Amino acid sequence: MTVKRVIFIRPGETDWNSLGRWQGWVASPLNEHGKAQALALAKYIRNIGLSALYSSDLQRAVETAQLLAERLEYAPILDGRWRERDIGKWQGMTISEIRAWYPGEYEQLQADIEGYRVPQGESRADVKKRVLEAFNDVLKDAKGNTVGILTHTTATHMLLEALIPGYDVYGVVLGNTSVTTIARADSGQWEVVTADDLSHLEGLPSGSVGELEQKK
Repeated sequence: MTVKRVIFIRPGETDWNSLGRWQGWVASPLNEHGKAQALALAKYIRNIGLSALYSSDLQRAVETAQLLAERLEYAPILDGRWRERDIGKWQGMTISEIRAWYPGEYEQLQADIEGYRVPQGESRADVKKRVLEAFNDVLKDAKGNTVGILTHTTATHMLLEALIPGYDVYGVVLGNTSVTTIARADSGQWEVVTADDLSHLEGLPSGSVGELEQKK
């Protein structure tokens, strides 16, 4: 069955989210607020007809996926290619700390946003390559018309930048448990239907930290 609609979901909040600390691949768990966000999303997501849920294997994503799976009544499919960008030795730091402690390296990042590889970590180009591979495998799996992918901010933005001409990475900041939907047009081209939809939270705050390169 052809996949015609894909729902991208960001994990619930962690303590590091609330502190503005860059998480990368760290095994940070959801905090109580993040669990409440995920439960609110679970009530909503059961009604949108997902036939499969793919997920990053990072702890915050897995915990969110498990809470959603209880409503969906099937297990998420974990895949490390849906991880957030590996930010190497900058992991756990705030943007202010990165600028202050590594000014030269931060300038290099600004000079080559796509290709700069964070020390001991990844570039945006690295992320784009792996999420495109994962996305193509999701299409090959063909588990239904509408599938969900529980992934992270940079991973989502890099994939949408690759799939959708003119997609503005800097125009959308994704909140915790936000829902971003793309659909395949008759032409075969993917189009954004909704971005950063937080209506399911019904008043619960959803903090967000923009991508590293957006904080200039």
